Amino acid sequence: MIEVKGLTKYYGPKMAISQVTFRVQKGEILGLLGPNAAGKTTTIRILTCYMPATEGSARVAGFDVFEDSLEVRRRIGYLPENPPLYNDMTVTQYLDFVSKIKGVDGYDRKKKVQEITDLCHIEDVRDTLIGKLSKGYKQRVGLAQALVHDPEIIILDEPTIGLDPKQIIEVRELVKNLGGKHTVILSSHILPEVSQVCQRVVIINEGLVVAEDTPENLTSQLKGAERLFLDVEGPAQEVAQKIENLAGITQVTLEGSTRQGRSGFLVESELNRDVRKELAATIIRGGWGLLEMRPVGMSLEEIFLHLTTKEEEVDAR
Repeated sequence: MIEVKGLTKYYGPKMAISQVTFRVQKGEILGLLGPNAAGKTTTIRILTCYMPATEGSARVAGFDVFEDSLEVRRRIGYLPENPPLYNDMTVTQYLDFVSKIKGVDGYDRKKKVQEITDLCHIEDVRDTLIGKLSKGYKQRVGLAQALVHDPEIIILDEPTIGLDPKQIIEVRELVKNLGGKHTVILSSHILPEVSQVCQRVVIINEGLVVAEDTPENLTSQLKGAERLFLDVEGPAQEVAQKIENLAGITQVTLEGSTRQGRSGFLVESELNRDVRKELAATIIRGGWGLLEMRPVGMSLEEIFLHLTTKEEEVDAR
């Protein structure tokens, strides 16, 4: 549905993105994740025919974004970071105008505007001038204009900016429900947004794609150790010392203790080494209670920081 190969963009001598390559399947929700100024918006602007690339190619719904830009634009709904709104129009007037220029015929237009108004929860301001709306409502009107013509592909650049917590949850649910029927690219620097909504993630940092996969697969690829969480009833320091002495254990971190003598431990072991039997036997031999043992994966936040944070070299001299 979307195929990007080697996209590169320079603004004068400054490189914005370099050799960006990824694919989005039909009906998939892809998260474009990265810190601010990583190159996410530049990539999106090229895909939406807002500007050309310096090098590379991109096809959307089978059409080249450079050679068939009008065909691409007919098939996408785009919410830029700053929604394109007309402050002197009411919400209904604006959505009717947008649906008209996007080719929705007169018979369907009124029905479509009504449906999208309800879907984006802006029915209570339908007759209000856009210039008088709060930032949150303006953002939802911007989302409505991206959806009003029922496009095959929806591209959303930071769609929850300016929304309150309740509205953020509503927009996330809306985006999740768009998957399957629509192909969605969601650009964000907000980790929970991507992890809760997207099926696959492309992480961009300093203009380069540094990872592309599902959050689950990224976890298995990047972790350098097996990790287990233990809930043990016993003296924390003594339990930790016994565990640390086991073969294959690389690190033990005390996660907290209670007055009832329970302690949580994050135990790291060598990669592909199963130490669960030895751990359980050691705790039982010590006369302590093993209340819980479960594997712990890397969070999307840990993956993101691992891939986008440069390690600083420290001069120890």
